[in-house]
Amino acid sequence: MPVNPVNSVLAIDRPARFRHFRSGHTLILLGQNGRYDMPYPDLMTAPMRRELTSAGFVELRTAAEVDAFMDRAKDGSAMVVVNSICGCASGCMRPAVVRVVAGEERPAHLGTVFAGQDIEATERARQYFADHPPSSPAVALFRQGSLAFMLERHRIQGRHPQMIAEELESALRELGHTESHR
Repeated sequence: MPVNPVNSVLAIDRPARFRHFRSGHTLILLGQNGRYDMPYPDLMTAPMRRELTSAGFVELRTAAEVDAFMDRAKDGSAMVVVNSICGCASGCMRPAVVRVVAGEERPAHLGTVFAGQDIEATERARQYFADHPPSSPAVALFRQGSLAFMLERHRIQGRHPQMIAEELESALRELGHTESHR
């Protein structure tokens, strides 16, 4: 039976890690769970990671690292940033977050996962804010291990970093339990 490559999707089931689907000229790799899980190359994301790690964030690259971070964060405040390769992360979210943590007060614990690269860690981090749909970029604030504030992509995209920073600073003031670092 002939297959029209433009209008059809051909699935070739393989026992290996990936199933391969070919649609037109685009090859889409889906994991066994049926989702895209091919990470971005490290070379591409390294500068985006450094923006946050140089501001004091700890990279959380595995589910176990996320769980350990969240366990430590139960005794105070924490910020978890879901970093992303998209323009609203680079032009809006990361500059805002860096400004906030450089301010007078900041959460006691700073962690970050990278959506599209730290796949297992990102999935685990999102379980800690499961009442919100998956979003990248995103910023979650926790108090005593409980989610207290969530800033999702739709509230980041298209906004000036200063506006985002002010919203985060306001949420931190309400949250209390910040650490003075000046």
